[in-house]
Amino acid sequence: GGSHVRESSVHVGPWQYWISRSICGIMVVMYVTRVPNRDSPPAVLLRESYREGGKVRNRTLANLSRWPDQKVSALEDVLKGRSPASAGTGPFEVSRSLPHGHVAAALGTARRLGLPELLDDQPSRLRELAVALVVARVIAPAPKLATARGLRTDTASSSLGQVLGLASCDEDDLYAAMDWLGERQGRVEDALAARHLSESTLVLYDVSSAAFEGTTCPLARLGYPRDGVKGRLQVVYGMLTNRDGVPVATEVFEGNTADPATVAAQVAKVRERFGLRNVVMVGDRGMLTRARIDADVSPAGFQWVTALRAPTIKALVADAAVQLSLFDQTDLAEVAHPEFPGERLVVCRNPALAAERARKRQDLLAATAAELDKVAAATARQRRPLRGKAEIGLRVGKVAGKYKMGKHFVFDIGEGSFSHRRDEGSIAAEAALDGIYVLRTNVGAEVMDAAQVVAAYKRLAGVERVFRIFNGDLDVRPIHHRLARRVRAHFFVCMLAHYLEWHMLERLAPLLFVDDDKASAEAGRSSPVAPAQRSAGAKAKDARKRNADGERVHSFPSLLADLATLCANRIEPTGDAPAFDVLTTPTPLQRRAFELLGVSHRLGFA
Repeated sequence: GGSHVRESSVHVGPWQYWISRSICGIMVVMYVTRVPNRDSPPAVLLRESYREGGKVRNRTLANLSRWPDQKVSALEDVLKGRSPASAGTGPFEVSRSLPHGHVAAALGTARRLGLPELLDDQPSRLRELAVALVVARVIAPAPKLATARGLRTDTASSSLGQVLGLASCDEDDLYAAMDWLGERQGRVEDALAARHLSESTLVLYDVSSAAFEGTTCPLARLGYPRDGVKGRLQVVYGMLTNRDGVPVATEVFEGNTADPATVAAQVAKVRERFGLRNVVMVGDRGMLTRARIDADVSPAGFQWVTALRAPTIKALVADAAVQLSLFDQTDLAEVAHPEFPGERLVVCRNPALAAERARKRQDLLAATAAELDKVAAATARQRRPLRGKAEIGLRVGKVAGKYKMGKHFVFDIGEGSFSHRRDEGSIAAEAALDGIYVLRTNVGAEVMDAAQVVAAYKRLAGVERVFRIFNGDLDVRPIHHRLARRVRAHFFVCMLAHYLEWHMLERLAPLLFVDDDKASAEAGRSSPVAPAQRSAGAKAKDARKRNADGERVHSFPSLLADLATLCANRIEPTGDAPAFDVLTTPTPLQRRAFELLGVSHRLGFA
């Protein structure tokens, strides 16, 4: 009695538990050890270890081999200075904890947006499964098999299955939900168009591609890889959005479909299905070509904004219709040309874009010259030199096409020699047009002035953002589906997931590395041609990693990961009382996120 307990530095082995005390100035460590006993169970001994005369001595106090394991464990806990395990649990046990906060955020936002009712007026298991597909694509994108496992009770990775009552579903249920959702795509897109499109508004359209897994889907074809994945079968998909980049409709095409060939279907969709007659369609120079404008867009009565290709711009400069001296005082000007009757041409020059193109050209020229030097060295080597105009020309052609810089070099090919030099005239002629682009439109000046035309065209960045999110946060690839209807349903699920994410991003902007003061950023922009600027508040967030309220800011995925730490804990009483769930107390950051979203973290556990 009266001993003072404190930690000691005496080492007693990895399986030994200790408690130290000071008795009459001698440091004593008490611990439980298990001593191997050949073919018999190990002996469980209570021992003391102490220092005496500078030496460590041990003494056995009791043989505990006959004690039950639970009693020995309790003694070990006491010797470690903590309550016994049997006393720590009390009358309850936490049987499982499921990440819940990110589910409450995404599903709560989906319900606030009326997404379930958008899919079908009547509640049903298929509707819940479809909602689960969309929400799961936001919080944890994965193949359908993994998604099904994450919903089931025994393999749940979140509370989503429990909240939606889908704890017993499997992948076949999800495939059935995809088919059900695919049948409703037209009706859902019509409802989205009614919500986000109107007469006299901008309709943005662009296409991208996604590499495909396997070879059996009829939509999978070799084509131009817009997503950068070369040499693979792919599908092409188009996206229609409103002026703010909110996705309204998507369509999947065969992988070898050219951009202009997708326009007619979109014009018909907007005019016939959405019932819009007076809209301005915005598409890039490879999409809204002269042929497509004449054959599809103009006959539908639509107005449009697009851009000219580089050869046409070069011809306008050579024709003196576009004079480079225009840009001595301004960065945009409006011109007319007889080849474009009834149209307006808005000529722009972006100095930042000009500098970037000049830098990139010099890098590509240097890389091409290095490769050409290797060909020249191959013709001059002593052992097995490269010979013959045809062979040398074949090698030169391959190198010249690698970086598409062959037009800026002059080649001298002989039977056993090769030399090259830069064509400075060609380089200077191209450099003169750096940063220059020309927009064309049939929208009257009374509706859009030149600056508004530029701003409208630049809104295509909103559609490009959709494609980046598809390939990033939503993981549209890999695509494992074999049936065309399933591939189309897969992209529709991804579109709805981005629709949900778009609205979450807008609400959560104060907590994210995004600019939540775009009006201030635009006000500080000298011209619509100039590069986009970030507001002072956004720059401060980037520098301090905190917002104006001192809250730590996140990327969208890292904020979802933080919300996921708010768990639903299953409590199992040790007696006959029924089990119940308890939610983790939200952190201040989590409370703030739910306030911004306008949803409750207690979703499904009210």
